[in-house]
Amino acid sequence: MDLNAVTAVLRPRGREELPQERAGDAWLGGGTWLFSEPQPALRRLIDLSSLGWNPLRADAQGLCIAATCTIVNLYSFEPPAHWRAASLIAECCRSFLASFKIWSMATVGGNVCLALPAGPMISLCAALDGECVVWTPEGGERREKVIDFVRGPRETTLAPGEVLRAIQLPAAALLRRAAFRRASLTPLGRSGVLLIGTLDEEGFALTVTASTRHPVRLDFPALPGRQALAERLAGAIPEDLYYDDVHGAPDWRRHMTGLLAEEIREELAEADA
Repeated sequence: MDLNAVTAVLRPRGREELPQERAGDAWLGGGTWLFSEPQPALRRLIDLSSLGWNPLRADAQGLCIAATCTIVNLYSFEPPAHWRAASLIAECCRSFLASFKIWSMATVGGNVCLALPAGPMISLCAALDGECVVWTPEGGERREKVIDFVRGPRETTLAPGEVLRAIQLPAAALLRRAAFRRASLTPLGRSGVLLIGTLDEEGFALTVTASTRHPVRLDFPALPGRQALAERLAGAIPEDLYYDDVHGAPDWRRHMTGLLAEEIREELAEADA
C-alpha cells in the first residue's frame, strides 16, 4: 500500500546518522506490516536496512540475530548439529504461513517489535531465553529478556528513540531438548495457540504464546507431573490474559493451551526416558 502521507525517507549508514525521533516517524525494517494498511499519521520513514547489519552470527556464546535479519535468512541458517533446540527455528518460521515475498522482506526484529500475540519470532526468542539488545538515543545500549520486552498486543518496553539492534540466543538454551506445538482454527490460519517446551538438567520450561496477550513462561526444577503442570498453568494465566479475536475465543485458547502443554510434557518425558 502506498503511504502517501510520507514526505521523507532517511537511509542512515551508521549509528551516528540515526536521527532524533519525532512525531510522525516510523522505523522501517521489512515494512510488511507498515505497508499493509493506511498510516495517515506517518511523515518520515527511517530505513534500518541501510545500516548493513550482519543478519546472523553463531559462535560459542550462541546465536546473535540482527533485528533486520529476514525470515528467509533465518530459515536458511544451518545450525551446529549439537544445538538440539535449533529445530525450533524452522518450526517458528513456518508458523508465519506467509508467501515467499513476505519471508524475503519481513524481519525478526519487526515481528518482535510489532508484539502481536501470534508473532512466531516472539515465540522462538522467548522460549530460548532471547535477550534484546536495544540502542538508546543517548548512544548507549540496554539489554532485556524478550519475555519482558513484549508487554501485550502492539506494546513493548521500547522508549521513544530506542532501536532494537539484535536478539541474542544463548548457547545453553540452544542445547536443550525441545518440543513444539501449534494450533489454529483453520489449516492455513494465524496461530491461535503456540507452545514450546524445553528440557535439560537444569529443569523444564514451558513458554505459552499466541493464546495469551503476552508471552508467559513457566519454569520448573524438573519435568512436572500432569496434575502439577495443569495446576501451574491455571494459576499463572488468569482468564483475562487469554487473547480474544477472530482467530480464537479465550475458552478455546485456554483449552488448547492445556491440551498442547500436556502433549509437550509427554513428548519430553518419553525422550527423557
